[in-house]
Amino acid sequence: MSTIGLTLLLAASPLSSADRASALHAVFDEAWEFRLREDPLFATFAGDHRWDALLPSMAPSDLERRAAFQRDAVARARAIGEEGLSEADRVSRAMFVRQLSDAVAEYDFGQYRIPLNADSGFHTDFAELPNQMPFATPRDYESYIARLSAFPRYVGQEISLMREGLRAGFTVPRVALQGAETTMESHVVSDPEKSVFYAPFRSFPPAVPESERARLDAAGRRAILDGAVRGYADLLAFLKTEYLPGARETIGASALPRGREYYDFLVRSFTTLDVTPEQVHETGLREVARIRAEMDEAMRRSGFRGDFAAFLEFLRTDPRFYAKTPEELLERASRIAKRMDGKLPSLFGRLPRQPYGVEPVPAHLAPKYTGGRYVEAPIGGTRAGTYWVNTYALPMRPFYTLEALTLHEAVPGHHLQIALQQELTDVPAFRRFASVGAFVEGWALYAERLGLESGFYEDPYSDFGRLTYEMWRACRLVVDTGIHAKGWTRQQAIDYLAANTALSLHEVTTETDRYISWPGQALCYKMGELRIRELRRRAEAELGERFDRRQFHDAVLSQGAVPLPVLEEQVGSWIERTRAR
Repeated sequence: MSTIGLTLLLAASPLSSADRASALHAVFDEAWEFRLREDPLFATFAGDHRWDALLPSMAPSDLERRAAFQRDAVARARAIGEEGLSEADRVSRAMFVRQLSDAVAEYDFGQYRIPLNADSGFHTDFAELPNQMPFATPRDYESYIARLSAFPRYVGQEISLMREGLRAGFTVPRVALQGAETTMESHVVSDPEKSVFYAPFRSFPPAVPESERARLDAAGRRAILDGAVRGYADLLAFLKTEYLPGARETIGASALPRGREYYDFLVRSFTTLDVTPEQVHETGLREVARIRAEMDEAMRRSGFRGDFAAFLEFLRTDPRFYAKTPEELLERASRIAKRMDGKLPSLFGRLPRQPYGVEPVPAHLAPKYTGGRYVEAPIGGTRAGTYWVNTYALPMRPFYTLEALTLHEAVPGHHLQIALQQELTDVPAFRRFASVGAFVEGWALYAERLGLESGFYEDPYSDFGRLTYEMWRACRLVVDTGIHAKGWTRQQAIDYLAANTALSLHEVTTETDRYISWPGQALCYKMGELRIRELRRRAEAELGERFDRRQFHDAVLSQGAVPLPVLEEQVGSWIERTRAR
């Protein structure tokens, strides 16, 4: 039914509560089916394998058609209204409207013209294909081969959009892309067996007959060279000969067309709060001052005799704080993760079924990548969630931040929260995959702090590492808004991070380039964590002895990732129910 038709129907004969809920869920279902069909890669990740042989189309007409559908879906959801809906449906409706409205705004600003940033993008996502697709039957392999073969077309469409960005001055800043070619060069190989895309052909499952294996292997080798390798070669050539030379020299989002308006939108979108860049900047300055006092205290507890700058230099250069081999770093991270696994029942009443593993960041990403990241498991797949630890440049990967990093990326951070969300059964499908940055990253930063309640950070250097990670996120509020709204230079941002955190200078530089190329995203962490901590203080104050941290954490995570104002209502309802009991 069209939006106009639905509006006329509601005006002519008001629907019952049940009919309104049914009409709303029909909109959800239609939009979900549309999303799966339009983004076959996401469909595969979500466990729907109807389009496993296809890649998305990024033609301008397709982008416009998708935006038109999203506008209509938002209007239809709004036309239904909230009256008579359950609390769960009101939350779903608000999230649906917000998610699609933001997608439409991104289209209107032309964000599709920047499909990559300093360390990731559509090309790094594609390199995860061997880990995302099923490989149980000959048909699975044929679908995989078809996708590899279609990659040059996909790359060509993204290049066309980036050329449009070059003409409009809407590009990633040139300085942030220095070294980005490493994410493409490793895929340009002459021997298919040296490609990450060859992994599924190294061994076939029993359901693939021996008589089919030689054929599939030969077709796979051709598809890798003529598809994947060619696509990455085309992208690499475009980056070197056109994009880097033509990319803008300014670094702030405010320098883009409609730049300040765009950045204001990004601040509201990423934080899910009605705040300005200036308000976020001031929040960051206050947090930096507070955390600095705690860092000074931790430094004194360590027994170090010297000033703060000298302590940072000591941490960055003393060999005792750094692994000698990648295996040593991975083993330490694994021990921390396993130790926290044993603490989880004291913090949560409900735990996910999905396990996770610990692996190094893939070599094709590592040089420009952050210290670690969580990669969620595809639905219905055979791979667990993965905590990636960056073993590149070991003298830049200190032990003293490893506890905080592990608690953030694995448990009780990203893995626990995302796996629980994927296992929800009583919410619309789109909510199982909702990625609300302020919630997801805010929770992970809050999770770092839970180590204080679980016997971690007992070494003063490790506690300083926890604080330097919290300071890092506070500095992001200052640096991101400084770059994109206040005219800060890249060096100014690097100096600010280097002076206030114990991050290695390599990580300070890669992180700065990340903020430059991905405006607004870095605000999610601290803004989200501050709100979750505020809600916990409220719950502790209002419930007193009846406060149970396990129940509080279950309440926060019970509905998956939600905007922060929704979370506030959610926790408020839990407080009232707890009082009533």
